Amino acid sequence: MTKIEAARQEYKDWCSAIGIDTLDKVNEVIDSGKAIELINLCEARQERKYAAAADQIFWRRNRSRIVMISGPSSSGKTSSSLRIAQQCRVLGMPPKVIELDNYFRNREDTPRDENGDYDFECLGAMNVELLNENLNDLLAGKEIVVPKFNFKEGRSEFDPSRTMKLEKNDVLFMEGIHALNPELTYAVDQSCIFCIYISALSALPGGEKVHNSTTDKRLIRRIVRDSRVRGISPEENILRWPSVRRGETYNIFPFEENADVVFNSSTLYDMPLLKYYVEPLLYGISESSPAYEKASQLLGFLQKVSALKPAEIAAIPPTSIMREFIGGQTL
Repeated sequence: MTKIEAARQEYKDWCSAIGIDTLDKVNEVIDSGKAIELINLCEARQERKYAAAADQIFWRRNRSRIVMISGPSSSGKTSSSLRIAQQCRVLGMPPKVIELDNYFRNREDTPRDENGDYDFECLGAMNVELLNENLNDLLAGKEIVVPKFNFKEGRSEFDPSRTMKLEKNDVLFMEGIHALNPELTYAVDQSCIFCIYISALSALPGGEKVHNSTTDKRLIRRIVRDSRVRGISPEENILRWPSVRRGETYNIFPFEENADVVFNSSTLYDMPLLKYYVEPLLYGISESSPAYEKASQLLGFLQKVSALKPAEIAAIPPTSIMREFIGGQTL
């Protein structure tokens, strides 16, 4: 059994243990007015998972000073990494963060794809030489200047005030699409790196499956988030999705088994929650749009889901993964 399969099985077992393992049963809970109880139960489970991940980092703290986090789009990587980092702080391991996006190569050195366009998603777009030099210096107790990538100008900037040094108990967190690819950190002792893979896995068996398609779930999360904060329309998101999926297939999925921890960011209430936000967005896509067929497919599934009410949505904690998509997060 692969690590991903094991994580799916664990989630399936948990759903069975609490007696909510089909869409019909999720709907029954919501329709009976117990949605807030379900939300609290799911959040308690997630908190235990964050703590368990931090515990594993703690027991390897003398070796693993760097935590690398990766996963496919809209899996809740940002929220999850912040929550795990907070649990590390509880254990006396102050987290420090460097964004991998700051290690892009200058624009003129970026590889191009088969169409002649810049390929920002390939590993060659990353300045891996500088990254490895910086990581080895940090592990050796040296102070580094952390680069800042200027996306407007397309080049790295080095501000002498942006320094970092790992103190005795510090743990460095880095998150990005290539984080679990050992070629990203080719010159670093791999025993110093702890890898976490985050994805919205699902495994509800039998009857109507509420979370049968992790891909559709992530697409819906992305539509809700991007329409709220990134100015990307639902139509544009649907049309972009095949390209996003290709990037995941090439850059993320081949390395998922490198993870020391596989974190499942699914919750039993996420589709009932997302239905409230995404249905109006999907209904706004016209029949003449090339995105209409996919929108109709998503709407067809959502018709089988009982939506949360505003008062129930208000009960979702501000630290929840789902707040990354619907707003109101305070991490």
